[in-house]
Amino acid sequence: MNIRARIFGGKVEEAPLVQAKKPKGAKADTLNSVSVTREEYRRGDTRDGDRHRLPDEQVRVTHGGQDHGVQLVNLSGGGAMVEGDFEPMLWDRVDLHLGENGTIECAVRWIKGQRVGLEFAHETRIDCSVRDRANVLRAVIAKSFPEVEIETPTVEAEAPAPNDEHRGGKRHPLIWSGFLHHDFQTTPCRLRNISQTGAMIECAAPVRVGAEPMLELGDSIQLSATVAWVAGDTAGLTFTKRFNLEDLAGARPDVASAHWKAPSYLQPGIKASDSPWEEQWDRMSIGELRQSLEGFLKR
Repeated sequence: MNIRARIFGGKVEEAPLVQAKKPKGAKADTLNSVSVTREEYRRGDTRDGDRHRLPDEQVRVTHGGQDHGVQLVNLSGGGAMVEGDFEPMLWDRVDLHLGENGTIECAVRWIKGQRVGLEFAHETRIDCSVRDRANVLRAVIAKSFPEVEIETPTVEAEAPAPNDEHRGGKRHPLIWSGFLHHDFQTTPCRLRNISQTGAMIECAAPVRVGAEPMLELGDSIQLSATVAWVAGDTAGLTFTKRFNLEDLAGARPDVASAHWKAPSYLQPGIKASDSPWEEQWDRMSIGELRQSLEGFLKR
């Protein structure tokens, strides 16, 4: 403000005595108006939510008929990384044993030193005798897929004998899912394997050993269980009562997709389309499975 002009007259330019400060900080209702300076930049891709590091977890793998103790480095819904003193080849089949009712059939995806990337088989494994499993699958197909026509293969093959070990080697494409009711919440889960005494599930919500959840596989299948072990997003359940596997026909399964995307740590240098669980690796269609089971059970 000009004091002389104010006293003797003249043009007076109004100006505030105190200059207004420029606003700093966050603007109203705007969360991205404040910049936060990083003291250190991200050195790697840590945004994948599909891995659970387990630095002290010791498990067992079966390869070539021999058992090996290995370290379970990480685990996800699609596979695992293990480290140990065994020498598989790419695409070899390996059984990964995580605990009671916790055996997963895997394929070797990559090898780097003593670390091995394992990709899980897609279908739900039914742990019982070959004939009982065939009965279960036939009942499931009859109830859940009655509209599927039988696909006749190009070359007719004689149905194998019931005691033929290769009979259990053909892969079915069925995946069962359900809900785990625990700690006053309900979480979708995937059934990795199931037997009369227990099951292995994948569940996004954390569960604790000793908890007593209920596994729901359908409107008529509700199984009380106890959590026996937990590894990453995978848990082993022990059923309170023996489960009749034929009841699986009451829960409609999904059909495994031929184009499954492996988790990030199973992908180095290998395309997902090269998965050993694709159709060319002895996975049947529903029609082929029905035809095979009918021929097998009529013998």
